[in-house]
Amino acid sequence: MPDKKLPLRMCVSCRELKDKKSMLRIVKNAEGKIFIDFSSKASGRGAYICDNVECVKRLKSKRLLNKTFSCNVDDNVYASVEEEYFGKKQS
Repeated sequence: MPDKKLPLRMCVSCRELKDKKSMLRIVKNAEGKIFIDFSSKASGRGAYICDNVECVKRLKSKRLLNKTFSCNVDDNVYASVEEEYFGKKQS
């Protein structure tokens, strides 16, 4: 039986292809709401950020979600991504 291929996604920060399951997904849905998608099943445009401190910091400093979603992304979204990422690292 052939091995299943792992789905890969590109990090919006470092532009490297990595395993989808190891990345944090951020979604902009049809209503324009932007949030972290923990289930990886929410409908809408998804952006992935890898499990790397530098990538998470660069996401906010360069405001990379603004370019990805072609809109002005609120600071609260960047703050919640950092909070989730660094909170996960503490535990």
